Amino acid sequence: MEIKRSGSQASAKGPSEWFTGTVRIDPLFQAPDPALVQGASVTFEPGARTAWHTHPLGQTLIVTAGCGWVQSEGGSVEQIQPGDVVWCSPGEKHWHGATPITAMTHIGIQEKLDGKVVDWMEKVSDEQYRASR
Repeated sequence: MEIKRSGSQASAKGPSEWFTGTVRIDPLFQAPDPALVQGASVTFEPGARTAWHTHPLGQTLIVTAGCGWVQSEGGSVEQIQPGDVVWCSPGEKHWHGATPITAMTHIGIQEKLDGKVVDWMEKVSDEQYRASR
């Protein structure tokens, strides 16, 4: 058994290559080999969001605070709030983040495939984001 104590893992700023706006990533767990699952708590300040991306084995998002948006390519923007659970299928191109006026925190859980958990793509433009309203 291993216990990761709260505050024992450093927070990191979301890299500008993958995020727009201010994003904080707090690692929660990364199961040891041969397990493949890992999770992090991600906080998006108002207006912050991910770039478009996919996950080779899918992703589960559990919203824990605030109010945010999520969108799959070609689909409508959906509002998400605490208690909502979002499943993004393997290879499903999507983005997620805060609304323009409200921060949002979610726990993201995904699995590695050949050592990779995410494939990052182009950023969500301000025009695409504004069209989400």
